[in-house]
Amino acid sequence: MKNYTTHKKILGGAMLINILLISTHLGEFWPFSIFPMFSQAGNPWTRATVERVENPSEEELWQSRTLPELNGKAVGLYRQGVDPIDYANFVGKTTEWNQKRINALRELLGARDLGDQRWMIHRVRGYLAEGDSVVVESTPLFLFTADSTIKNPNLFR
Repeated sequence: MKNYTTHKKILGGAMLINILLISTHLGEFWPFSIFPMFSQAGNPWTRATVERVENPSEEELWQSRTLPELNGKAVGLYRQGVDPIDYANFVGKTTEWNQKRINALRELLGARDLGDQRWMIHRVRGYLAEGDSVVVESTPLFLFTADSTIKNPNLFR
């Protein structure tokens, strides 16, 4: 009988740790997740990309586009020393972009070392449309230069 009490305490402790980790990590803490793998088929999803922009017009710069319409060059995050999953979670799960979060994103990407490059930060959203087709939309959030951040005027007023 004493062995069962010890096992119940261990099991209760493990469940408590699981609940605390999942609740403080927005439902995602590998391998513990409230969304088991493959159970989200058909649900909308959000990811993020970084695009090197050259000389688009001001009108084109802030337009939402589908993935094939992205004109610039994608920035390889591994080459920048950034984990793409961490980046996608940071951009995809941030709902309020205050100056502290924007500075953290700039720091994550090493924006101060961009030189004369300009990087566009996109939030990419995918969902099922009618006819079982998948739509992937990319919305520009920020334009980073080495010394400045320009917010999408259509989103941030």
